Amino acid sequence: MAMLEVKDLHTSFCTPAGEVKAVNGVSFNLDEGRVLGIVGESGSGKSVTAYSILQILTHPGRIVSGSIKFRGEELVGAGEGALRKIRGNKISIIFQDPMTSLNPVYTVGNQLMESILLHTGRNKEESRKHAMEMLRLVGISEPEKRMKQYPYELSGGMRQRVMIAMAMACEPDILIADEPTTALDVTIQAQILELMQSLQKKMGMAIIMITHDLGVIAGMCDEVIVMYAGSVCERGTADNIFYRPRHEYTKGLIRSIPNIDRDSRERLIPIAGTPIDLLRMPKGCPFAPRCEHAMKVCLDGKADEVFVGKDHIAACWMNVREAMAKNALVCDENGKILRMNLDGGDMA
Repeated sequence: MAMLEVKDLHTSFCTPAGEVKAVNGVSFNLDEGRVLGIVGESGSGKSVTAYSILQILTHPGRIVSGSIKFRGEELVGAGEGALRKIRGNKISIIFQDPMTSLNPVYTVGNQLMESILLHTGRNKEESRKHAMEMLRLVGISEPEKRMKQYPYELSGGMRQRVMIAMAMACEPDILIADEPTTALDVTIQAQILELMQSLQKKMGMAIIMITHDLGVIAGMCDEVIVMYAGSVCERGTADNIFYRPRHEYTKGLIRSIPNIDRDSRERLIPIAGTPIDLLRMPKGCPFAPRCEHAMKVCLDGKADEVFVGKDHIAACWMNVREAMAKNALVCDENGKILRMNLDGGDMA
């Protein structure tokens, strides 16, 4: 059984202008010790998916339907008391901006010790020692001094390390990292990512890495989910996503990455258009208005998620067309497509 099971999750924000379907039928599993990457443009639903797992959505956001199970325990509809035992203890999160996530009127030590006192059996002195150990573990020098300082007295990289120490203080089973390096310079980014990989191996936890940086995904993740307009476009191993992409949106993301082997005068190929308006979702594939290969069927209906290779799923009508040309469709007795053997390998 997977440690975390998310099935057909729908999360919406009901606004005066209408319902914003920020997460629209997302499903995935996360196994112990694995690193799952969730990638996509801003507004694709990555962070809302993470906040839905912990159920820390701000008003008017709410989970409309779906299931989120942690070690077999259903979290959707669970009471606040049950969720508090999991948040910060079994599942922790590192937020995007440490400056706004840390409380400016409390010292670093006070904020670090809070979760340790709440979720473990340690007394105040033991919690203080454990907090300093965590600061040392994430590479912060002079932990006794840092414990007495306020967030504004620390640099951006140090604040991010404090956030990581807070998230790891109770040795969680799952760490959700919501764009943890966005506000940092390139050198500090590399240090933070190296630190997270080191701690993940040392503590054996699973990680959900949320980012729009495909370089981070390539270097850290075992499995990757590509999201667009609240839906999953494609999911598979990092090798499948980068070397055998099967959704036009994924292909567009990869084409827009700078490549050191390209001619310096060669222009990057951006994805045309702008992200879809979630208040006015099209009838068909949400990416169709921006897709240069869109067909009539793309405008009329959304493609189902179908296996296009071993451990590789995509939801794109282009795969159906290719599979029909190769006579590589596998359907059930009702004609529903189950999988497509596009790579010529055994998919049984």
